[in-house]
Amino acid sequence: MRLLPIFPVVLAALPVSTLPLAAQEAADAYVPEIATAQLTKRSGDPVAASKWMISAANPLAVRAGARVLSDGGTAADAMVAVQTVLGLVEPQSSGLGGGAFLVWYDGATGEMTTLDGRETAPLAATPRMFQDEAGEPLKFFDAVVGGLSVGTPGTPALMEKAHANWGRADWPTLFTDAIALAEGGFEVSPRLAALVASDKERLSRFPRTAAYFAPEGVAIEQGSTLTNAAYAKTLRALASGGAKAFYTGEIAQGIVDTVDNAQGNPGVLSMTDMSIYAVKERAPVCATYRAHDICGMGPPSSGALTVGQILGMLEHHDLAALGKDSPESWRLIGDASRLAFADRGRYMADSDFVPMPTKGLVDPDYLASRAALLARDTALTEVSAGAPPFDHAGLRADDESIELPSTSHISIVDQFGNALSMTTTIENGFGSRLMAPGGFLLNNELTDFSFRTHKDGIPIANRIEPGKRPRSSMSPTIVLKDDKPVLIVGSPGGSRIIGYVAKTIIAHLDWGLDPQAAVSLPHLVNRFGTYDLEEGTDAVQLSEPLIELGFETNVRGLNSGIHAIAVSEAGLLGGADPRREGIALGE
Repeated sequence: MRLLPIFPVVLAALPVSTLPLAAQEAADAYVPEIATAQLTKRSGDPVAASKWMISAANPLAVRAGARVLSDGGTAADAMVAVQTVLGLVEPQSSGLGGGAFLVWYDGATGEMTTLDGRETAPLAATPRMFQDEAGEPLKFFDAVVGGLSVGTPGTPALMEKAHANWGRADWPTLFTDAIALAEGGFEVSPRLAALVASDKERLSRFPRTAAYFAPEGVAIEQGSTLTNAAYAKTLRALASGGAKAFYTGEIAQGIVDTVDNAQGNPGVLSMTDMSIYAVKERAPVCATYRAHDICGMGPPSSGALTVGQILGMLEHHDLAALGKDSPESWRLIGDASRLAFADRGRYMADSDFVPMPTKGLVDPDYLASRAALLARDTALTEVSAGAPPFDHAGLRADDESIELPSTSHISIVDQFGNALSMTTTIENGFGSRLMAPGGFLLNNELTDFSFRTHKDGIPIANRIEPGKRPRSSMSPTIVLKDDKPVLIVGSPGGSRIIGYVAKTIIAHLDWGLDPQAAVSLPHLVNRFGTYDLEEGTDAVQLSEPLIELGFETNVRGLNSGIHAIAVSEAGLLGGADPRREGIALGE
């Protein structure tokens, strides 16, 4: 790693004194490197390493993962340490009460697989649970805040499954940093403080949540020290008893009681829902682009399919020659995205419940036919779903589900050649706003389902059903060249995740940008017709050219959290999104 001057102000936000002695000595070794990584990100340069690399959303979490990797752990081991710290220091984004998708490349076998840790709808879920008495959809936050929106959490089971499959470290040691920070305290970051202040009214509706985030009615402030003894107790139970300690007994009962007794908006979660939850190991979905394989999470995620469709359509156009500043590049990217989102809304859902044309959606001939629609000089005036090759006859109506951004992403490469890309979430910021007795927030993933079940008598694929997993846009991705990883990438951001990830891949493969430059590149995202342009960046300069091409534009904040690692014979390069607090760190 390149060395830069260390500023004391950077170190002040990195408490280490609460760690046990052995862990503290390991953590102390990373304080200068963390400061260097922060300064490197600010300078716009990638972090370089030769042995291992991690990029995630908070320096304390990255430090925990780095300690595990330095001690000889695998990417799966490090992920457990990172996730448990993230759930403490940025609880608004992910945690034990949520779910995750993980994409894994095995350095020993060259095989790829994915773990589906998405939340499930309770067995007592009904088709009209997100509709009013007249059968009309509830307003979004009327459905979100409270127990009605909570699905069975999947993250603890996913952590255990990943460790069982690919871990080397002793399971209890992976909780050391998070327990020490929860008991000894951590410094509230600027981002967490700002988000608590902006959401204080909703957080204050439930006594346990209010007592933690806004004690005596005062929102926690940046720089203050926050402890979470209840979370430490939960982590100790997981460390000693595994995921079973979470899905049965006191912790599970606390979750169920919190959901089902939520004042004003109770849910229908049961102890049976908790005890039968299972992570599903699935084959990755891959698409080809510029002689690379773009591999990610298939259904119930729409991520890999939609990213694959966008890139598959752009395969027929020379974006490298056009360049990153060309309105024509962004016309092609924007309209390819709109076409892919039209298919997403029509066909994509939990394929365990709904027949899906998964292979057909990324079939090269089908994508070539869709790409032909881009052969014009102006933006598409009408966009509709296509007719991909389909093994099953089926009539589907377009989806109306809402996804608002939160979430977090972790990218890791270890010394054994393993690569991990994992996107983790509790859905909306602070999820359901319910905090379980175990010191963690509960998700609102059920509002990722369509609130309507049918449109004009035609069923919607992403309708709610008991045991079903809601469709997601999370897009953890591993890009391969000649069957070897060359880019590990993903982002939070609701349904805009897909655009963030596609843009980063294009920036790296077509425009030759290193991971930090690709991550930092201004955002332009088009999902449903209006082109969102990132405020305060050079993207705004493209507004008039895009309007002249026939687009409507909207300048707004686009707060991604992309974390990327590039792999080559020369070593590893890491990038962390400058829009958030994360860093890349390697050795």
